[in-house]
Amino acid sequence: MASAEHANWTQQLRSERELLVKADIDIEEGWRRVRNQQDLLDWLQRAGHNTEQAERLVGLLMQTLIEWERHRDLIVQRVAYLEEMVTSH
Repeated sequence: MASAEHANWTQQLRSERELLVKADIDIEEGWRRVRNQQDLLDWLQRAGHNTEQAERLVGLLMQTLIEWERHRDLIVQRVAYLEEMVTSH
């Protein structure tokens, strides 16, 4: 039984580590999108255009990134837990 549990924890750990890599990539891409949108917003402001929607989009992108980073923190916690389970059993 312990061997099956260990195998299960090991598989879960592998899966969570893969999710962590994906989360890191997604967050990096999200920051790139925020920078691009902020650059567009700056250009629109300098050109005298209405920037209401561009400003709203920057805010939404930032909110999304905050949630992605919270989710990443949960994955990190889960990885730490699973590493403990794998190494202690």
